[in-house]
Amino acid sequence: MTEPDIEYTTNLDLLRWIGWAQQQAGLDWIRERDLSHQQSFVLGYLTKTPGAIQRDIADMTRTTPASVSSLLNGLEQRGLVERRTEAGNERSKRVYATDAGAELIAGFDDAMRATEESILAPLDQRERDALHSLLSKITAVLPRPTRT
Repeated sequence: MTEPDIEYTTNLDLLRWIGWAQQQAGLDWIRERDLSHQQSFVLGYLTKTPGAIQRDIADMTRTTPASVSSLLNGLEQRGLVERRTEAGNERSKRVYATDAGAELIAGFDDAMRATEESILAPLDQRERDALHSLLSKITAVLPRPTRT
């Protein structure tokens, strides 16, 4: 049984298709490293914000502290993160990506730039500039995404 061809007729349909292609490339990249989306997101966050506390990670990932604890347990068992207690405050643990964790997630941004290049390959520079200008004009009037 083959899937029916879906017609992408509106501009937003086409933008969603492009977004899907970018998302799939990212998911493929993290799956090759045996990571889930959340694990890769947390590892990336910890490389940019070393010493974060679990509550901050829960807020950033919009999950519960219990879910973060479970996620960190899995990463810790693989040697990708470590939790350290602060001197004088044994209840507060800071979380750090290990060298192995940072190395595993390194290259994601480069992979996403390569994906963008692949997606935009059919366009010449003038067309890319025009696309960027049009998308910038549209997004200038949209509400900004927030992390709440």
